[in-house]
Amino acid sequence: MHPERRLYRSGAAWLLNQLLLPVKLVVPQPVIARIPGLTSNEDIRLGLVLERTRGRLLDVGCGTNQLVARYRAQGGQGVGVDVHPWHGVDHLLEDSGRLPFEAGSFDTVSFVACLNHIPNRGEALAEARRVLADAGQLLLTNLRPGPSRLWHAWAFWDRDQHERGMQEGEVWGFEPGALQDLLSAAGFELSQRTSFSWGLNELFVCRPV
Repeated sequence: MHPERRLYRSGAAWLLNQLLLPVKLVVPQPVIARIPGLTSNEDIRLGLVLERTRGRLLDVGCGTNQLVARYRAQGGQGVGVDVHPWHGVDHLLEDSGRLPFEAGSFDTVSFVACLNHIPNRGEALAEARRVLADAGQLLLTNLRPGPSRLWHAWAFWDRDQHERGMQEGEVWGFEPGALQDLLSAAGFELSQRTSFSWGLNELFVCRPV
C-alpha cells in the first residue's frame, strides 16, 4: 500500500482526494481543510512525515510548529526551531546552521517544505547530521522548482510568500539529483524516496553515514 493511502480512513476518501487534486491545488488550503472528506496538502505532507517520525524529534524550519504539536499529541517528544518568530516556535534561531543542541541528541531531524528557504542549507544539513544520533534518520520533503514556482505564485492566502517573498539565497526547490548531492555532502545517504500528491511532492528518508 502506498504510504499516502494510509492517511485516509477509507478507500473512497483516498480516491476522492486523488481525483480532486487539481481542484485542491487551486482552492485555498484553509478552505480545503474545512471541507469534509478532503485533506489539505499540508496535512498530507505532515501526515507522511509524522508516520515516519520516531524517538526525539527536531523539526528545523518548523513554522507554526504543527508537526511537533501533532507528535506530542501522540505522546512523542519534539522541539521545533525556526529563524522566524512564528507563533508556536519552541526555539528561535539566529542561524539554521548553528543549532543549540548537543551532538547525537535527536533520533529524527526533519526539514518539511523549508530547505529551499534556508540560504546556508549545506551548513544546516551538516548541523542536522551533528545533532542526529548515529542510528537516527533525516526526513525531508521537497517540491521541484517548476511546481514550486507555480504554487507560490498562486497561493494568495499565504501571507508569508506574498508579503515577505523570496529572499536572497532562497530557491524554488530542488531537482532530486541536486538534493541528493546536498545530502551526500552533509553526510547522509538516501534510504527511501516516496512521491505523493500525483508525484508533485516527495519525501526523502535518509540515514547518517
